[in-house]
Amino acid sequence: QVQLVESGGGLVQAGGSLRLSCAASVRTFSSFAMGWFRQAPGKEREFVGGISWSGGITYYADSVKGRFTISRDNAKNTVYLQMNSLKPEDTAVYYCAADPQPLLSIVRRRGDDYDYWGQGTQVTVSS
Repeated sequence: QVQLVESGGGLVQAGGSLRLSCAASVRTFSSFAMGWFRQAPGKEREFVGGISWSGGITYYADSVKGRFTISRDNAKNTVYLQMNSLKPEDTAVYYCAADPQPLLSIVRRRGDDYDYWGQGTQVTVSS
């Protein structure tokens, strides 16, 4: 069973930065691609970005490209989402998710491809 716990959310002014962390309690964490998703009130969940199992491949939604960076530390079983130049429209609950297929050399963007999810962390960006 994979458990994911996000942290690092909070309230920040527009233009500010936050770093989210997602800690995984699974021995084989380094085998899984990881994704970040978000859901704003009244909106559907959307893909933010993801990182391959090795960290060599990252993919970002156009809305965050150039502002957000995903990285991972397999020794710490943790994936990070560094968010810079935050905008009010980035306000949402952010979720990390683990792709169940090991050693995948791509980053999948559909939420249905991810079997394991964290509980989410709220990010609020004030204008």
